Amino acid sequence: MELFSALGINGKILLAQFINFAVLVFVLWRFAYKPILKFLEDRRKKIEEGVENSELAITKLAEIAEKEKKVIIEAKKEALNLINEAKDNAEKRGQEMIKKAQGEASLIIVKEREKFNQEKTEMFKEMKSNLSELVVLAVEKVIEEKMDSDKDKDIIKKALNN
Repeated sequence: MELFSALGINGKILLAQFINFAVLVFVLWRFAYKPILKFLEDRRKKIEEGVENSELAITKLAEIAEKEKKVIIEAKKEALNLINEAKDNAEKRGQEMIKKAQGEASLIIVKEREKFNQEKTEMFKEMKSNLSELVVLAVEKVIEEKMDSDKDKDIIKKALNN
C-alpha cells in the first residue's frame, strides 16, 4: 500500500471508484446499451426484410412485365389473324360479286343477242313483204296489165322461193 500512497493514490477511494464504475457500467449496460443494441438489431432486421421485399417486388415486376409482353404478343397475333381473316373474307366476297356480275352480264348479252336475232328475223320478214310488193309493182308496170291478186301472190312466192 505504500506504493499507492507514494503515488498519491488512496486505496479506499480507488476501490470506491472501481465499485462506482462497475455499478455505472452495469446500469448503463442494463438500461442503455441493451435497449440500444436491441433497437439496432430490430432496425437491422427491418432493413433486411425491406431489402428482401424489394428483391421480391423486383422479381414480381419482372414476371409481370414478362407476362405483359406475352399478352401483348398474343393480342398482336390475334389481331393479325383477324385482319387476315377479314382480308380473306373481303377477297371471297369480291370474287363472288365479280362472278355474279359476270353471270348477269352474260345473261344480258344472251338476251340482247336473242332480241337482236328476233329483230333481224322480223326485219327480214318485213323486207320480204316489202320486196314482194315492189316486185308486184314492177311486174305491173312491165306487164301493164294486172292479173288477179291470187295469181300475183303465187307467182311472187315461186319467184322468192327460187
